[in-house]
Amino acid sequence: MSAGNSSLARLAVNVALDGALGAGAVPLAFWLAAPGAAPAPLFAASAGAVCLLAGGVPFGLATQYWRFAGLHDLLAVAGGSLAGAALFALLFVSVGISWPSPSFPAIHALTLLLLLASARIAYRLWHDRRHGRAAGRQAVAVLLVGDGEGADLFLRALALARAAPYRVIGLLSHAPRQVGRRIQGQLILGTIAAADAVLAHLQDTENPPRFLVVTADLPGATLGRLLELADRFGLAVRRAPDPTRLAAAARPDADGAIDLRPIAIEDILNRPQVPLDRDGMARLIAGKRVLITGAGGSIGAELARQVAGFGPGELALLDNGEYALWRIDLELAERHPALPWRSLIADVRDAARLRAVFEAFRPELVFHAAALKHVPIVEANPLEGLLTNAVGTRHVADAARAAGVQAMVLISTDKAVNPASVMGASKRLAEMYCQALDMTTREGRGGLRCITVRFGNVLGSTGSVVPLFQRQLAAGGPLTVTHPDMRRYFMTVREAVGLVLQASVVGTTAADLAEQARGGIFVLDMGEPVKIVDLARQMIRLAGLKPEEDIAIRFTGLRPGEKLFEELFHGKEPPEATRYPGLLMAAPRTADAAIIGRALDELALACQRGQEDAARALLARLVPEFAHNATGAVRA
Repeated sequence: MSAGNSSLARLAVNVALDGALGAGAVPLAFWLAAPGAAPAPLFAASAGAVCLLAGGVPFGLATQYWRFAGLHDLLAVAGGSLAGAALFALLFVSVGISWPSPSFPAIHALTLLLLLASARIAYRLWHDRRHGRAAGRQAVAVLLVGDGEGADLFLRALALARAAPYRVIGLLSHAPRQVGRRIQGQLILGTIAAADAVLAHLQDTENPPRFLVVTADLPGATLGRLLELADRFGLAVRRAPDPTRLAAAARPDADGAIDLRPIAIEDILNRPQVPLDRDGMARLIAGKRVLITGAGGSIGAELARQVAGFGPGELALLDNGEYALWRIDLELAERHPALPWRSLIADVRDAARLRAVFEAFRPELVFHAAALKHVPIVEANPLEGLLTNAVGTRHVADAARAAGVQAMVLISTDKAVNPASVMGASKRLAEMYCQALDMTTREGRGGLRCITVRFGNVLGSTGSVVPLFQRQLAAGGPLTVTHPDMRRYFMTVREAVGLVLQASVVGTTAADLAEQARGGIFVLDMGEPVKIVDLARQMIRLAGLKPEEDIAIRFTGLRPGEKLFEELFHGKEPPEATRYPGLLMAAPRTADAAIIGRALDELALACQRGQEDAARALLARLVPEFAHNATGAVRA
């Protein structure tokens, strides 16, 4: 049967049933109003049916799904009952027939409400019981993690599913005071913190359930403990669809499908959302010409996405890699077709090309994300790393200053603090030059503002360990970790770029300049560092496997240039708080811009001549805290 025929058939059945109930309500109401009086006239039952159907039209009685009857439907039933009783009373008055008692209209309305509501509730209960018995034989037992709106929305969507694959056996709540209460009839068995005790009790009465996270704000640390517990009990952990998809699944005209999502590693490292100054970002970017270097990389591409959302006057994407540039170019064409933008292939080491680009485009705001950032690769190609990261940053900053750019934002790294690698030391040189330029600008009260933002690893970036672990998992392992004590700071790329934009607003707003008028570096609050081996174990669990049993973890030893622990602050740049959540300030360590510029000229010449020893010696002189770990040896 087609969908149209099915709808007409359901409409006809509803009309017939409501008409029968409307007809039956009349003699019942007559008897209730005056038990010893004469029965209702012969035509009254038919008139009652017609009046109810007519009164129910504005309330959509005939179009209701009885098996989905809820509070809204019962309110419509009440409205239809009142309207039907009122029409019936007017009909009696118009034909000159008296009521059996003055209270008859009210009794008639209540009788209609009782019959119509009871029929719908009874049908829904019968349908749910039959559906529950059928689904229960094959459904997967799930224990919901979360309460409130998320749990309520999931349970309602599950109740509407035509073939529910899940059978809820209880809930885990955030708050102890909620234990023992019910949501949609489902008992809150305990708190999330006491999930192990709940599972131990359930093992005596139920098959091991699946954890199903139905709350969007579960902290990453709590989710991590839940995964460890699930691993111990041999359970799977999944996340419910987002509220928009659940709301769609809960509509009566939906197919009722509920597709669960796997837990992502970003969920494990989830932290409370930091409030951002979106209005300030809009003022900074809207209508401006913005240029992003390294636009094809993970940070540069996310910068392009978020900047495009604030409506710049024109956007320039600059990268040395054609394929990476093509990908973000294609994405912007799909997401922001009306945005004027251009894609530029250029190497930041080519000073003449950069000057030509800046003179032609005349950007007002520049985000410099271009860099070589793989520590082992830069160790193997140190001169290329120095030319790109240090000399290239100088070229970008000089071109920006010559073109009258208002502000340049340098994306730096925690590896620039007490660097053990050429990559880290080269980024520290880039920081020094930009800091020195910024000091010159602020002392002269004009010119290019250089804002430096430093942070650690971003999840999923080309330099992150996460893509490596994903490839190794797909190949069946093992997962390779350099050292059991290796720790790193992590942040999602979206969170990092949001805070970079926040720092850009602060660094270019006159009211906030006092916070960093001395050339300080903005440092993103990265939270606590994460042990890489723990990250590997979590990713194995997220794949539904057991660490060391299904997938091995192998330690390979530190590589040249690597450190066991990264730092966000040098000992001589103590952290200072700002008024903005998620942003800290590193007290400055600056030098004269002209002196650093001459040193960079000397470094560029040594690199271009292939004089690696001379370049390393000059690097060590410029960055005295550079303790090169050339062999990958573990240091205390």
